[in-house]
Amino acid sequence: MAQLQRLAVSSTQICDRKIDLTREQQHYLNRVLRLSEGDRFIAMDGRGHWWCAVLGVQETGLFASIAEEIAANRELPVEVTLMAALPKGNGFDEVVRQATELGVASIVPVTSDRTLLKPSAQKVDRWRRIAAEAAEQSERQFVPTILEPVSFDIAVKDCGQKNRFICVARGENRHLWDCLVSLEPPHSPLIRAEQEGDGGFDPPQHPLIRGEQEGGELSIVIAVGPEGGWTEDEVKRAIEFGFEAVSLGSRILRAVTAPIVALSLVGAAFEKC
Repeated sequence: MAQLQRLAVSSTQICDRKIDLTREQQHYLNRVLRLSEGDRFIAMDGRGHWWCAVLGVQETGLFASIAEEIAANRELPVEVTLMAALPKGNGFDEVVRQATELGVASIVPVTSDRTLLKPSAQKVDRWRRIAAEAAEQSERQFVPTILEPVSFDIAVKDCGQKNRFICVARGENRHLWDCLVSLEPPHSPLIRAEQEGDGGFDPPQHPLIRGEQEGGELSIVIAVGPEGGWTEDEVKRAIEFGFEAVSLGSRILRAVTAPIVALSLVGAAFEKC
């Protein structure tokens, strides 16, 4: 199935093994991907399901019928929430895209003392579209949750996980890698076997409103700062709320590079090929 094109759809579009395609999706499949009636593609709902779908034609336009469900597991065995201070310009676009490729479960855009960008609702919608596109490209089962931007204080105060790390450029702190490898490995993968009843998967819960799950799953929060890094007061407040200050190495990383380094370390620590 790897050679088939992938398309993210909403679960509300699916009824009786038929996918009601939007005009944008019809254009993408037919005009961009050059698929025609009878061609197959992979439909993913962003909540753990993959289907092999067949393109069809009806009076109102193109539609897709579900041929079979595809069993796959492309997710990290740990649930990772990235708290990222918003960089200037369009830098957060790349943070969202690459973090999705690296397996992040949720992204929390954070406004900090040194944040210059004031994101609009259109920006948030754009980040969610980028996450969906990146999930398609990287063969993810889940499309990461992109939260509405919140202040630094709210983000660190409402964090529910016990494994919390804030990346600091300078200081005598443990390397993030050393912290990760000292954690107890997850007891079970994030993608579990199909449950009885509807045959579906449990969608991931909002990371900021729930604590560690009971099933033995490991969850991690990593906070990375803006240009110039976190202020001393911000680091102090994060530590007060249970975060551990960690290092990403002896070099100073750009605000759009640090999240990629941190998530790559998570993948190296927990993912097995």
